[in-house]
Amino acid sequence: MDTTTPAPPPIAPPRQPDLPISAGAKKSSRAPRKLIQALVWTLAALVGALVAISQVNRAGDRVEVLAVAHDVQAGQVVKASDVTTASVAEDPALSPVPAADRSRIVGQRAAVDLRQGSLLTDSSVQSGGGLGDDLQVVGVEVKKGTAPRDELRPGDKVLAVVLPEQGAQSTTGTGAAKNGAEPEPESIEATVKSVGRTDATGSLVVNLAVPTTDGPQLAERAAAKRIALVRQPRDGKR
Repeated sequence: MDTTTPAPPPIAPPRQPDLPISAGAKKSSRAPRKLIQALVWTLAALVGALVAISQVNRAGDRVEVLAVAHDVQAGQVVKASDVTTASVAEDPALSPVPAADRSRIVGQRAAVDLRQGSLLTDSSVQSGGGLGDDLQVVGVEVKKGTAPRDELRPGDKVLAVVLPEQGAQSTTGTGAAKNGAEPEPESIEATVKSVGRTDATGSLVVNLAVPTTDGPQLAERAAAKRIALVRQPRDGKR
C-alpha cells in the first residue's frame, strides 16, 4: 500500500489590482472649461455685433438740409444756384434750414457773408432790403469807433454823419448855431446794402444806398474818410 503523501496544488501569486484610466479622467475634467470659454467668446462676439449695429443705425439718422454752393456777399440776393443740399447727422444743437424750404430761401438777401460749404440757417438770410433803381450805392470806409460794432445789417437805416475836418469844427449842417449853441452836424440818411469784414486796423467798408441827390455828396465825404455811421432804431420786424 502506497503511503506517499500527495503534493499540495501550486498557489498562484496574488493578482495586481487594475489601475484607473487616468487619461479618461483628465479629459472629462477639461471639457466643461472649454465649453465655458466657447460660450464666453460667443457672447462677446454677439455683444460686439449688437454695438456695431447700433452705431450704424445712429449714423443712419441723417437729414437733408441746405448749404451754400457759392460765396454770397452780405446784401446780395440768394439765387437758386447759390444753394445746394447736404446730408448731415441730426443734431438738436444745430438749426440748419431743411432742404424742403429751398423755395423760401431763394430770393431772400444774405444777412451776412455766406461762405461756400457752410450750412444755411434762418439767421443767414433776411427778406426785404431790396433797392430800387432810383437809389445810388456808395462805399463808405469807416474807421474803428465810427460805426457800431457787429450791429449793422443789410436793410438797416443809418445816419451818415459828416465829421469835421481835422483841426476844424463843422460850420455847416442841418441846423445853424442859435444863441451860441453848437450847430447840428451834417448827416445823410442812408440804407445799409452790405457790410464788409473788419480789417486788421478795425476799419470796414459799408455799402450805403442813398437817393441820387445825396450820392455825390456822400461819396465826397467818404473819400475824405469823414463819415461816422449811426444806426437808426429798427421797426421790430428785423
